[in-house]
Amino acid sequence: MKAPATKEALSVLVLGVGAFAHSTGQILKDAGADVSTYLTRSYAHYPPSLVGPVFRPDQVASPATLVEQKSVSLIVPMSIDWAQAPWAEELLGLRVPIFCPTRDAMKIERDRDFARQLCQDFKIPFPESYVARNRLEAESVLERHPQPFVLKNPFCSPTSPIHTIICETPGDTRSWLKHVDYAEGVFMQEYLGRCEAGHIALVSGGEIHSLVTNQEYKRAFAGNLGIVAGAPLGGLVERDTGDKYGLARELLHPLRPWFRQVNYHGPIQVTAVRRGEKWHVIEYNIRIGVTSGAMLLRMLIDPVEVLLRTAKNQPLGLRFVDGLEFGCSLTLAGYGYPYVQVRGPQLPVEVTEPLDCDVWWNEVARDSEGALRSTGHRIADVVAFSQTMEAAIAQAYTNVRKIRSLGSYYRPDIGRSLWPPGSP
Repeated sequence: MKAPATKEALSVLVLGVGAFAHSTGQILKDAGADVSTYLTRSYAHYPPSLVGPVFRPDQVASPATLVEQKSVSLIVPMSIDWAQAPWAEELLGLRVPIFCPTRDAMKIERDRDFARQLCQDFKIPFPESYVARNRLEAESVLERHPQPFVLKNPFCSPTSPIHTIICETPGDTRSWLKHVDYAEGVFMQEYLGRCEAGHIALVSGGEIHSLVTNQEYKRAFAGNLGIVAGAPLGGLVERDTGDKYGLARELLHPLRPWFRQVNYHGPIQVTAVRRGEKWHVIEYNIRIGVTSGAMLLRMLIDPVEVLLRTAKNQPLGLRFVDGLEFGCSLTLAGYGYPYVQVRGPQLPVEVTEPLDCDVWWNEVARDSEGALRSTGHRIADVVAFSQTMEAAIAQAYTNVRKIRSLGSYYRPDIGRSLWPPGSP
Protein backbone atom coordinates (compact mmCIF):
# COMPACT_ATOMS: atom_id res chain seq x y z
CA MET A 1 0.00 0.00 0.00
CA LYS A 2 1.10 3.52 -0.70
CA ALA A 3 1.50 5.83 2.25
CA PRO A 4 -1.12 8.57 2.29
CA ALA A 5 0.04 11.78 0.62
CA THR A 6 1.17 14.43 3.06
CA LYS A 7 -0.10 17.96 2.70
CA GLU A 8 2.63 20.27 1.43
CA ALA A 9 3.57 22.97 3.94
CA LEU A 10 2.38 26.46 3.06
CA SER A 11 5.32 28.79 2.38
CA VAL A 12 5.09 31.95 4.50
CA LEU A 13 7.38 34.99 4.30
CA VAL A 14 7.53 37.21 7.40
CA LEU A 15 8.79 40.79 7.00
CA GLY A 16 10.37 41.97 10.26
CA VAL A 17 12.91 41.41 13.02
CA GLY A 18 13.11 40.60 16.73
CA ALA A 19 10.48 39.16 19.03
CA PHE A 20 7.56 40.14 16.80
CA ALA A 21 8.97 38.18 13.84
CA HIS A 22 10.21 35.37 16.11
CA SER A 23 6.81 34.81 17.70
CA THR A 24 4.79 35.10 14.51
CA GLY A 25 7.14 32.85 12.58
CA GLN A 26 7.34 30.18 15.28
CA ILE A 27 3.58 30.03 15.86
CA LEU A 28 2.93 29.67 12.12
CA LYS A 29 5.68 27.05 11.89
CA ASP A 30 4.14 25.13 14.80
CA ALA A 31 0.88 25.20 12.82
CA GLY A 32 2.58 23.54 9.84
CA ALA A 33 3.91 26.42 7.71
CA ASP A 34 7.34 26.64 6.10
CA VAL A 35 8.55 30.03 7.38
CA SER A 36 11.27 32.38 6.14
CA THR A 37 11.98 35.95 7.27
CA TYR A 38 13.06 38.98 5.27
CA LEU A 39 14.89 41.23 7.76
CA THR A 40 13.62 44.79 7.49
CA ARG A 41 15.85 46.54 10.04
CA SER A 42 19.52 46.45 10.99
CA TYR A 43 19.14 44.79 14.43
CA ALA A 44 17.54 41.80 16.21
CA HIS A 45 18.34 39.35 13.42
CA TYR A 46 19.08 36.31 15.59
CA PRO A 47 15.58 35.47 16.94
CA PRO A 48 13.89 34.96 13.53
CA SER A 49 16.78 32.67 12.55
CA LEU A 50 15.56 30.23 15.22
CA VAL A 51 12.45 29.65 13.09
CA GLY A 52 13.86 29.31 9.58
CA PRO A 53 16.04 30.98 6.92
CA VAL A 54 16.55 34.73 7.24
CA PHE A 55 17.58 37.15 4.49
CA ARG A 56 19.15 40.61 4.80
CA PRO A 57 18.60 43.38 2.23
CA ASP A 58 22.31 43.31 1.36
CA GLN A 59 21.85 39.65 0.42
CA VAL A 60 18.50 39.96 -1.33
CA ALA A 61 17.55 43.43 -2.54
CA SER A 62 13.82 42.73 -2.66
CA PRO A 63 11.60 40.20 -0.88
CA ALA A 64 9.82 39.78 -4.21
CA THR A 65 12.79 37.64 -5.26
CA LEU A 66 12.16 35.31 -2.32
CA VAL A 67 8.45 35.15 -3.05
CA GLU A 68 9.20 33.77 -6.50
CA GLN A 69 12.08 31.50 -5.45
CA LYS A 70 10.20 29.94 -2.54
CA SER A 71 6.73 29.90 -4.09
CA VAL A 72 5.48 31.96 -1.15
CA SER A 73 1.73 31.74 -0.57
CA LEU A 74 1.39 34.28 2.26
CA ILE A 75 3.30 37.42 3.27
CA VAL A 76 3.03 38.65 6.87
CA PRO A 77 4.47 42.15 7.52
CA MET A 78 5.29 43.19 11.09
CA SER A 79 5.17 46.94 10.36
CA ILE A 80 3.41 49.30 7.96
CA ASP A 81 6.80 50.53 6.67
CA TRP A 82 6.92 47.84 3.98
CA ALA A 83 4.55 49.94 1.89
CA GLN A 84 7.14 52.77 1.76
CA ALA A 85 9.99 50.47 0.69
CA PRO A 86 11.40 50.78 -2.86
CA TRP A 87 10.28 47.21 -3.59
CA ALA A 88 6.66 47.67 -2.41
CA GLU A 89 5.09 47.99 -5.88
CA GLU A 90 7.05 45.00 -7.14
CA LEU A 91 5.75 42.96 -4.19
CA LEU A 92 2.16 44.07 -4.76
CA GLY A 93 2.48 43.28 -8.44
CA LEU A 94 3.04 39.61 -7.64
CA ARG A 95 -0.53 39.44 -6.25
CA VAL A 96 0.52 37.11 -3.44
CA PRO A 97 -1.85 37.38 -0.42
CA ILE A 98 -0.55 39.87 2.17
CA PHE A 99 -1.84 39.82 5.74
CA CYS A 100 -2.18 43.59 5.79
CA PRO A 101 -4.46 46.14 4.17
CA THR A 102 -2.93 47.84 1.13
CA ARG A 103 -2.97 51.20 -0.66
CA ASP A 104 -5.81 53.53 0.46
CA ALA A 105 -6.88 51.13 3.20
CA MET A 106 -3.55 51.76 4.99
CA LYS A 107 -4.38 55.42 5.54
CA ILE A 108 -6.46 54.63 8.64
CA GLU A 109 -3.17 54.06 10.49
CA ARG A 110 -0.66 55.91 8.37
CA ASP A 111 -2.42 59.32 8.30
CA ARG A 112 -3.68 60.38 11.72
CA ASP A 113 -5.77 63.25 10.43
CA PHE A 114 -7.39 60.94 7.90
CA ALA A 115 -8.46 58.70 10.79
CA ARG A 116 -9.87 61.73 12.60
CA GLN A 117 -11.87 62.75 9.53
CA LEU A 118 -13.07 59.18 9.03
CA CYS A 119 -14.39 59.10 12.58
CA GLN A 120 -16.11 62.43 12.06
CA ASP A 121 -17.75 61.16 8.87
CA PHE A 122 -19.09 58.04 10.60
CA LYS A 123 -19.96 59.79 13.88
CA ILE A 124 -17.38 57.91 15.96
CA PRO A 125 -16.11 59.81 19.03
CA PHE A 126 -12.57 61.13 18.52
CA PRO A 127 -10.60 63.58 20.68
CA GLU A 128 -10.43 67.18 19.55
CA SER A 129 -7.36 67.24 17.29
CA TYR A 130 -5.31 69.62 15.14
CA VAL A 131 -2.42 69.43 12.70
CA ALA A 132 0.23 72.16 12.99
CA ARG A 133 3.03 72.63 10.47
CA ASN A 134 5.48 74.27 12.85
CA ARG A 135 6.01 75.49 16.40
CA LEU A 136 4.30 78.82 15.76
CA GLU A 137 1.11 77.12 14.57
CA ALA A 138 1.25 74.56 17.39
CA GLU A 139 1.57 77.25 20.06
CA SER A 140 -1.31 79.11 18.42
CA VAL A 141 -3.48 75.99 18.76
CA LEU A 142 -2.57 75.75 22.44
CA GLU A 143 -3.34 79.43 22.94
CA ARG A 144 -6.82 78.97 21.45
CA HIS A 145 -7.39 75.67 23.27
CA PRO A 146 -5.54 75.78 26.63
CA GLN A 147 -5.75 72.09 27.48
CA PRO A 148 -3.32 69.16 27.57
CA PHE A 149 -2.53 67.45 24.27
CA VAL A 150 -0.94 64.19 23.22
CA LEU A 151 1.72 65.02 20.63
CA LYS A 152 2.18 62.62 17.72
CA ASN A 153 3.67 62.65 14.27
CA PRO A 154 0.99 63.33 11.65
CA PHE A 155 2.19 60.23 9.76
CA CYS A 156 2.65 56.98 11.65
CA SER A 157 5.94 55.12 11.23
CA PRO A 158 8.54 53.50 13.51
CA THR A 159 10.99 56.09 12.18
CA SER A 160 8.72 59.13 12.66
CA PRO A 161 10.41 62.36 13.83
CA ILE A 162 7.97 62.48 16.78
CA HIS A 163 7.13 59.49 18.95
CA THR A 164 4.07 59.78 21.16
CA ILE A 165 4.42 62.29 23.99
CA ILE A 166 1.56 62.31 26.48
CA CYS A 167 1.13 65.71 28.14
CA GLU A 168 -1.22 65.87 31.10
CA THR A 169 -1.39 69.67 31.56
CA PRO A 170 -1.25 72.70 29.25
CA GLY A 171 2.13 73.51 30.81
CA ASP A 172 3.48 70.08 29.84
CA THR A 173 2.28 70.69 26.30
CA ARG A 174 3.79 74.17 26.10
CA SER A 175 7.17 72.87 27.24
CA TRP A 176 7.26 70.00 24.74
CA LEU A 177 6.25 72.17 21.80
CA LYS A 178 9.66 73.84 22.11
CA HIS A 179 11.48 70.54 21.62
CA VAL A 180 9.64 68.35 19.09
CA ASP A 181 10.89 67.85 15.55
CA TYR A 182 8.50 69.58 13.14
CA ALA A 183 9.94 67.94 10.00
CA GLU A 184 6.49 66.51 9.20
CA GLY A 185 4.50 68.83 11.44
CA VAL A 186 2.77 67.73 14.64
CA PHE A 187 -0.58 66.10 15.34
CA MET A 188 -2.08 67.51 18.55
CA GLN A 189 -4.72 65.24 20.07
CA GLU A 190 -6.74 66.24 23.13
CA TYR A 191 -5.63 64.28 26.23
CA LEU A 192 -8.60 62.34 27.60
CA GLY A 193 -7.03 60.54 30.55
CA ARG A 194 -5.68 57.07 31.30
CA CYS A 195 -8.75 54.80 30.96
CA GLU A 196 -7.36 53.19 27.82
CA ALA A 197 -8.03 49.83 26.16
CA GLY A 198 -7.88 48.19 22.76
CA HIS A 199 -9.73 45.68 20.62
CA ILE A 200 -8.38 43.59 17.74
CA ALA A 201 -10.50 42.17 14.93
CA LEU A 202 -10.08 40.74 11.46
CA VAL A 203 -11.88 42.26 8.50
CA SER A 204 -12.48 39.71 5.76
CA GLY A 205 -15.22 38.98 3.27
CA GLY A 206 -16.78 42.33 4.11
CA GLU A 207 -17.37 41.35 7.75
CA ILE A 208 -15.71 42.27 11.07
CA HIS A 209 -14.63 39.36 13.27
CA SER A 210 -13.74 40.27 16.85
CA LEU A 211 -10.79 38.37 18.37
CA VAL A 212 -9.57 39.89 21.63
CA THR A 213 -9.82 42.92 23.86
CA ASN A 214 -6.34 43.99 24.89
CA GLN A 215 -4.37 46.32 27.11
CA GLU A 216 -0.85 47.62 26.55
CA TYR A 217 1.28 48.99 29.39
CA LYS A 218 3.09 51.77 27.55
CA ARG A 219 4.74 53.58 30.45
CA ALA A 220 8.27 52.53 31.31
CA PHE A 221 7.93 51.91 35.04
CA ALA A 222 5.65 50.43 37.71
CA GLY A 223 2.62 52.49 38.65
CA ASN A 224 2.37 53.69 35.04
CA LEU A 225 5.20 56.12 35.73
CA GLY A 226 7.97 57.36 33.49
CA ILE A 227 7.97 58.08 29.79
CA VAL A 228 5.95 56.28 27.14
CA ALA A 229 8.40 53.61 26.01
CA GLY A 230 9.18 52.87 22.37
CA ALA A 231 7.18 49.65 22.69
CA PRO A 232 4.95 48.46 25.57
CA LEU A 233 6.46 46.88 28.69
CA GLY A 234 3.59 44.45 29.02
CA GLY A 235 0.24 43.46 27.63
CA LEU A 236 -2.95 41.58 28.44
CA VAL A 237 -5.52 39.97 26.14
CA GLU A 238 -8.93 38.45 26.75
CA ARG A 239 -10.65 36.33 24.13
CA ASP A 240 -13.61 38.48 23.21
CA THR A 241 -15.45 37.33 20.12
CA GLY A 242 -18.63 38.74 21.64
CA ASP A 243 -17.18 42.26 22.14
CA LYS A 244 -18.22 42.39 25.81
CA TYR A 245 -16.77 45.89 26.33
CA GLY A 246 -18.42 47.41 23.25
CA LEU A 247 -15.25 48.64 21.58
CA ALA A 248 -15.92 46.95 18.25
CA ARG A 249 -19.60 47.84 18.25
CA GLU A 250 -18.95 51.52 18.92
CA LEU A 251 -15.66 52.11 17.08
CA LEU A 252 -15.24 49.49 14.34
CA HIS A 253 -18.68 48.42 13.11
CA PRO A 254 -19.68 51.94 11.99
CA LEU A 255 -16.72 51.79 9.56
CA ARG A 256 -18.11 48.77 7.67
CA PRO A 257 -19.13 50.90 4.61
CA TRP A 258 -15.61 52.34 4.38
CA PHE A 259 -13.99 48.92 4.83
CA ARG A 260 -16.01 47.66 1.87
CA GLN A 261 -15.37 50.80 -0.20
CA VAL A 262 -11.57 50.45 0.01
CA ASN A 263 -11.61 46.62 -0.13
CA TYR A 264 -10.16 46.49 3.37
CA HIS A 265 -9.08 43.02 4.45
CA GLY A 266 -6.64 42.33 7.23
CA PRO A 267 -6.24 43.01 10.92
CA ILE A 268 -7.61 46.14 12.58
CA GLN A 269 -6.83 47.29 16.10
CA VAL A 270 -8.60 50.19 17.73
CA THR A 271 -7.16 51.85 20.81
CA ALA A 272 -9.56 54.04 22.76
CA VAL A 273 -9.94 56.03 25.96
CA ARG A 274 -13.12 55.95 28.01
CA ARG A 275 -14.40 59.29 29.23
CA GLY A 276 -17.66 59.15 31.12
CA GLU A 277 -19.81 56.49 29.47
CA LYS A 278 -18.27 56.78 26.03
CA TRP A 279 -15.24 55.30 24.26
CA HIS A 280 -13.18 57.71 22.11
CA VAL A 281 -10.81 56.48 19.41
CA ILE A 282 -7.22 57.58 19.89
CA GLU A 283 -5.81 55.54 17.01
CA TYR A 284 -6.31 52.66 14.62
CA ASN A 285 -3.59 50.17 13.70
CA ILE A 286 -3.61 47.77 10.79
CA ARG A 287 -1.47 45.20 12.63
CA ILE A 288 -2.11 42.61 15.34
CA GLY A 289 0.18 44.43 17.77
CA VAL A 290 3.69 44.05 19.15
CA THR A 291 2.53 42.43 22.40
CA SER A 292 -0.91 41.15 21.39
CA GLY A 293 0.01 39.37 18.17
CA ALA A 294 2.03 36.68 19.92
CA MET A 295 -0.95 35.99 22.15
CA LEU A 296 -3.91 36.00 19.79
CA LEU A 297 -2.15 33.81 17.20
CA ARG A 298 -1.56 31.16 19.89
CA MET A 299 -5.26 31.28 20.76
CA LEU A 300 -6.31 30.25 17.25
CA ILE A 301 -6.55 26.54 16.38
CA ASP A 302 -5.35 27.13 12.80
CA PRO A 303 -3.60 30.51 12.60
CA VAL A 304 -2.11 29.78 9.16
CA GLU A 305 -5.52 29.19 7.62
CA VAL A 306 -7.01 32.23 9.35
CA LEU A 307 -4.25 34.55 8.14
CA LEU A 308 -4.35 33.15 4.62
CA ARG A 309 -8.15 33.43 4.31
CA THR A 310 -8.02 36.98 5.69
CA ALA A 311 -5.29 37.92 3.21
CA LYS A 312 -7.50 36.51 0.43
CA ASN A 313 -10.55 38.41 1.73
CA GLN A 314 -12.51 35.21 2.24
CA PRO A 315 -15.16 34.32 4.85
CA LEU A 316 -13.70 33.23 8.19
CA GLY A 317 -14.66 30.44 10.56
CA LEU A 318 -12.65 31.21 13.70
CA ARG A 319 -11.88 28.38 16.11
CA PHE A 320 -10.03 28.87 19.38
CA VAL A 321 -7.88 26.60 21.56
CA ASP A 322 -9.74 25.46 24.67
CA GLY A 323 -8.40 26.91 27.91
CA LEU A 324 -6.56 29.87 26.36
CA GLU A 325 -9.01 32.53 27.48
CA PHE A 326 -6.50 35.09 28.78
CA GLY A 327 -2.91 35.95 27.98
CA CYS A 328 -0.20 38.02 29.67
CA SER A 329 2.96 39.33 28.02
CA LEU A 330 5.90 40.73 30.01
CA THR A 331 8.88 42.48 28.43
CA LEU A 332 12.31 41.99 29.95
CA ALA A 333 13.97 45.34 29.23
CA GLY A 334 17.75 45.59 29.00
CA TYR A 335 20.41 47.92 30.34
CA GLY A 336 19.49 51.59 29.90
CA TYR A 337 15.94 51.14 28.59
CA PRO A 338 13.84 53.22 27.93
CA TYR A 339 16.59 55.83 27.55
CA VAL A 340 18.01 54.28 24.40
CA GLN A 341 20.93 56.71 24.21
CA VAL A 342 22.31 54.92 27.29
CA ARG A 343 24.12 51.82 26.03
CA GLY A 344 25.91 49.14 27.95
CA PRO A 345 28.13 46.30 26.72
CA GLN A 346 26.74 43.09 25.28
CA LEU A 347 25.87 41.46 28.58
CA PRO A 348 25.29 37.76 29.30
CA VAL A 349 21.66 36.60 29.21
CA GLU A 350 21.13 33.53 31.37
CA VAL A 351 18.14 31.23 31.73
CA THR A 352 18.47 29.96 35.29
CA GLU A 353 15.65 27.37 35.24
CA PRO A 354 13.61 25.58 32.57
CA LEU A 355 10.91 27.79 31.05
CA ASP A 356 7.33 26.55 30.77
CA CYS A 357 5.71 29.23 28.62
CA ASP A 358 6.49 31.11 25.41
CA VAL A 359 9.65 33.25 25.40
CA TRP A 360 10.26 35.36 22.33
CA TRP A 361 13.79 36.72 22.08
CA ASN A 362 14.35 40.23 20.84
CA GLU A 363 17.71 42.04 20.86
CA VAL A 364 19.93 39.08 21.70
CA ALA A 365 22.44 36.90 19.83
CA ARG A 366 24.85 34.01 20.39
CA ASP A 367 28.52 34.88 20.87
CA SER A 368 31.45 32.90 19.44
CA GLU A 369 31.16 30.42 22.31
CA GLY A 370 27.44 29.91 21.88
CA ALA A 371 26.40 31.95 24.93
CA LEU A 372 23.40 34.26 24.71
CA ARG A 373 24.15 37.98 25.00
CA SER A 374 22.12 41.17 24.86
CA THR A 375 22.60 43.29 21.74
CA GLY A 376 20.17 46.10 22.54
CA HIS A 377 17.57 47.43 24.93
CA ARG A 378 14.76 44.86 24.80
CA ILE A 379 15.79 41.32 25.65
CA ALA A 380 12.66 39.18 25.48
CA ASP A 381 8.89 38.94 25.74
CA VAL A 382 7.54 36.28 28.10
CA VAL A 383 3.99 35.13 27.31
CA ALA A 384 1.66 32.87 29.30
CA PHE A 385 -1.98 31.80 28.96
CA SER A 386 -4.69 30.42 31.20
CA GLN A 387 -8.43 30.19 31.76
CA THR A 388 -8.15 33.13 34.18
CA MET A 389 -6.28 36.38 33.92
CA GLU A 390 -4.77 35.89 37.39
CA ALA A 391 -3.27 32.52 36.45
CA ALA A 392 -1.85 33.83 33.17
CA ILE A 393 -0.19 36.76 34.94
CA ALA A 394 1.24 34.51 37.66
CA GLN A 395 2.78 32.11 35.15
CA ALA A 396 4.33 34.93 33.13
CA TYR A 397 5.97 36.37 36.26
CA THR A 398 7.23 32.95 37.35
CA ASN A 399 9.02 32.60 34.02
CA VAL A 400 10.38 36.12 33.59
CA ARG A 401 12.20 35.66 36.90
CA LYS A 402 14.12 32.77 35.34
CA ILE A 403 15.94 35.08 32.91
CA ARG A 404 18.84 37.16 34.20
CA SER A 405 20.88 39.94 32.59
CA LEU A 406 22.69 42.73 34.41
CA GLY A 407 20.68 45.93 34.63
CA SER A 408 17.56 44.36 33.13
CA TYR A 409 14.10 44.89 34.59
CA TYR A 410 10.40 44.24 34.02
CA ARG A 411 7.29 45.93 35.30
CA PRO A 412 6.07 44.10 38.41
CA ASP A 413 2.52 45.46 38.29
CA ILE A 414 0.94 44.29 35.02
CA GLY A 415 -2.78 43.78 35.61
CA ARG A 416 -2.97 45.84 38.79
CA SER A 417 -4.21 48.89 36.87
CA LEU A 418 -5.86 49.58 33.49
CA TRP A 419 -7.78 46.29 33.70
CA PRO A 420 -10.58 45.54 33.20
CA PRO A 421 -10.96 47.84 30.19
CA GLY A 422 -12.07 51.30 31.20
CA SER A 423 -10.18 51.26 34.49
CA PRO A 424 -7.61 53.96 35.27
